[in-house]
Amino acid sequence: MNPVLDQERADFLAARVATAPKQLLPQWIRPEKELPLVNVPTDWVRFSTLNHRTRAEQMREIETKGVLDLFSSDPLGTTAQNAQFMILAGQEGFDDLKNDLRARGQQEPAVVTAEGVLINGNRRTAGLRSLWLDESLPTARYVRAYVLPSDATADELIDLETELQVAKDFREDYSWVNEALLIEEIFIASKKDWDRVAQRMRLKPEKVRAQYEKLQQLHQLVALSKGTRHHADFVGNESAFEELTKHIKDKASDEAASVRSVYFIGTLAGVNYRDLRHLRRKDAAAFVKDEFISDPTLAQLLTVAVSEPADSADDFLDDVLGDNLAQPENLTAVLSFLARRTPDEIVTLPDGATVPVENLLNSVKSAVTAAAKEASEEAKDVQAVIAPILRLSGALDEITRAGTSLPKARAQSGWDEDGFKKLIEDVKIAVGKLESM
Repeated sequence: MNPVLDQERADFLAARVATAPKQLLPQWIRPEKELPLVNVPTDWVRFSTLNHRTRAEQMREIETKGVLDLFSSDPLGTTAQNAQFMILAGQEGFDDLKNDLRARGQQEPAVVTAEGVLINGNRRTAGLRSLWLDESLPTARYVRAYVLPSDATADELIDLETELQVAKDFREDYSWVNEALLIEEIFIASKKDWDRVAQRMRLKPEKVRAQYEKLQQLHQLVALSKGTRHHADFVGNESAFEELTKHIKDKASDEAASVRSVYFIGTLAGVNYRDLRHLRRKDAAAFVKDEFISDPTLAQLLTVAVSEPADSADDFLDDVLGDNLAQPENLTAVLSFLARRTPDEIVTLPDGATVPVENLLNSVKSAVTAAAKEASEEAKDVQAVIAPILRLSGALDEITRAGTSLPKARAQSGWDEDGFKKLIEDVKIAVGKLESM
């Protein structure tokens, strides 16, 4: 049985549970699926600081504020709860959620522990609380919620959360980062059993593995930033991390390092992933470096980045990108330099000029995009060079197949020998034209 964090809260809720009707919650893990359904004040209920849907945002708050136990030292206390409320209120679509709650009210019950901590319905409850505190909207004063047994275990709560994520009526979408963090947690807890992870997440094994592998790339970029960048900053970059992960999975280390450095730099600079995909090639970094050299400001950035004193974190950078920071041709020094600086930081260039990092990132974005377009054009040129050979090879294969199937076709009553001979002559004429070109 889990220890009671706040007996007074547990007693308050128990009094309401004693007279509450029960209602079926099919997603509850235990055979006894009827749970008490109560109404509790929206400003009394507590948000879950273990909410996996906000894990990345919590990590950012912890790193930004420098308080490692921000959400764990007193999870039901004012500091942790206010921080969690601000995270929920700051998520995309919160205003739309409030508008829907204002118009239609709460449609589906939330789920709380025996102490009134939300397991499901955190965002909806935050919306209701905001409407009650800011507008005194009567329908937002209470939140309707199932109450779980007091002996519910942490493992049962995770299983319930994943089950409710599958259920249409209860779904509150995870960002890809938060879903991947949950998958990672279950993966470790299940002794690295992918089948078990897939079962608990109600996803195919290849899906959970793909999410996990994307997260490992993101872990590396965040670690390179030394606290300047956070997991939650890259929620909108799922496609870039997905394409990167798929491409480098079976590639040689030098190509993987080249493509990874370009993808990381491009992602930091806001390059569209559709452009980055043209740089999934062994010489990706060389293409980008050439664009840097042709830009006076970025050429100086190369010099500044390489001259920056190394520290212990560069050992990790070497492990990730497999390169020497003193060699700018693979952009590892530039990646390290940009990842560790905030957009509003000022950089002094060798010529004495000062420039905000945000301006450098804009220039980097233009350079990487230009490199991607150049790589795309080169690929088209290569395709044009080999196109005639590919087409002839395909035609030869088809002619060979035609010869194999000819005896059987001739044995059929509907065979057209004259039409066949006419096509043979047409092929000979076409080949003759090719030879005379």
